[in-house]
Amino acid sequence: METTQQTGEPGAAERRRRELLEAADRVVLRDGPKASMNAIAAEAGITKPILYRHFGDKAGLYQALAVRHTDALLDSLRAALDAPAERRRRVEATLDTYLAAIEARPQVYRFLMHPAEDSHTAERGFDVGLHSAPLLRRLGEELAQVISERVDLGPGGEQLARVWGHGIVGMMHAAGDWWLGERPCGRADLVTGLTDLLWGRLATAGNRQDGPGF
Repeated sequence: METTQQTGEPGAAERRRRELLEAADRVVLRDGPKASMNAIAAEAGITKPILYRHFGDKAGLYQALAVRHTDALLDSLRAALDAPAERRRRVEATLDTYLAAIEARPQVYRFLMHPAEDSHTAERGFDVGLHSAPLLRRLGEELAQVISERVDLGPGGEQLARVWGHGIVGMMHAAGDWWLGERPCGRADLVTGLTDLLWGRLATAGNRQDGPGF
């Protein structure tokens, strides 16, 4: 059982925090939105007060997990966008990367985006929506930057890129949430349908001369 004594070793706190996040991930993969601080502390072999010392409360732990998973997702999305392929194929690959991520770890997705309906009383005040909205905004801003750097949208292009970035993220989130819950079609069919919806002006817009191309 861990004690509150500090080791003083450089990087020890960061390593312990990473270990605790990995323990939290294991619980979230098992329990989804029902994951509790008690269960996470037990998985990590510590007491709940020590878990609080590292993250403050469930909101702090949620934020740390959200950053961890959002960073990994953004890396995958950037790789899909920068892959050597024609533009439509990269759009399809980017949409598929997002959908594959939530399909592979649905419990993590539900933990980050959906509250547990039967939360314990002590944790009932945790508002997932309050914390998930910034994740979607971050994804929207990141995608807007990618579009702005690569596509020539003419006058007002930066603003339009933000409109597109947040619009595409909203579409991916809403469609992905519906698809993950109902599975009305295969992932490939959903990717094709969403790409058809997006393709319009994106197909005709030229690359920025000073950008990496898209």
